[in-house]
Amino acid sequence: MKKIENWLVNLTGEQYLWVLELFVIVVLALGLGMVINRVVDKLEVQAAKTKTVWDDALIEACRRPLIWVVWILGVNFAAGIAAQKMDSGLYDLVDPVNRLALIFLGVMFLTNFISRAERNLVHPDYIAKPMDETTVRAVGKLLRAAVIITGVLIAMQLFGYSISGLLAFGGIGGIAMGFAAKDLLANFFGGLMIYLDRPFSVGDWVRSPDQEIEGTVEDIGWRLTRIRTFDKRPLYIPNAVFANISVENPSRMTNRRIYETIGVRYDDLAQMGPIIEQVKAMLLAHPDIDTNQTMMVNFNKFAASSLDFFIYVFTKTTNWEAYHQVKQDVLLKVADIIAANQAEVAFPTSTLHVPDGIQVNAVKDQ
Repeated sequence: MKKIENWLVNLTGEQYLWVLELFVIVVLALGLGMVINRVVDKLEVQAAKTKTVWDDALIEACRRPLIWVVWILGVNFAAGIAAQKMDSGLYDLVDPVNRLALIFLGVMFLTNFISRAERNLVHPDYIAKPMDETTVRAVGKLLRAAVIITGVLIAMQLFGYSISGLLAFGGIGGIAMGFAAKDLLANFFGGLMIYLDRPFSVGDWVRSPDQEIEGTVEDIGWRLTRIRTFDKRPLYIPNAVFANISVENPSRMTNRRIYETIGVRYDDLAQMGPIIEQVKAMLLAHPDIDTNQTMMVNFNKFAASSLDFFIYVFTKTTNWEAYHQVKQDVLLKVADIIAANQAEVAFPTSTLHVPDGIQVNAVKDQ
């Protein structure tokens, strides 16, 4: 080692030896960062073979902090040597900067880990029974906020700021801010109530009978909820609104209802009984009708120009498109039953009765 140092002194001169040391330190730091990146790549390949939620999240979260900690510490070490050789006052900043960098990278690691775990917990490839997306997002946001606030407080304490004074000021200032930002707080607590009560989740179809709100929930934030309407427009609703309106969630219905009234002609009164019995038998045998729910097929009304009977049943599917396919099939089969009984579906008609004995005489031209 002494021989190598003497050789470097003879080659560069003793006054420039530290420059070469800086170069070697920086190159080693960069090379070690690349090696860590390759190792993490291999670990990710191995973790992808398992169905565990946490290993993928942990390895992915470690990549950037590990590489950056090597690079930052290497560069700071080199900067410390340079400041010492040049008798610069910047040497005293090397240690605080290293501590600040470690706090920053620790916060980065934890937030990355929480974000990746949040994605894994709602993805069926990583967990057999994915968790509710809305709840996972809420917990993830709270944890990330807690990590960031803790990191900021530790960094402030590192540079000599009094955390207790800051917390005391925050308690007094929080009262004033509460009055000044009551709408913002109302939206925040409205979002919190959505997370706790869960009247709807991301991906649900919701609508309100009190407001012109209908669409698919795309995001539930702390202040706003974004709903995509059926004409593909984004609708941004303050969370406080949901505390004052009724919200219907069709996505959570257990069945969809078919409720139709069908009329036949008055001339087909004799066929009404067989038609009703055959329609009921058809519905009982239909594979897409839930026979465990209410099923009614009854003659209902002597209407103005028809004899009305109604169908009241529930489909097994709740899918909007599949429901209409089932409903179409049911109505077409009802039409076939009516036709098979030599009857016809009624339509509005008027009958003119002319009393006997009335004659219509032609008017002769004068």
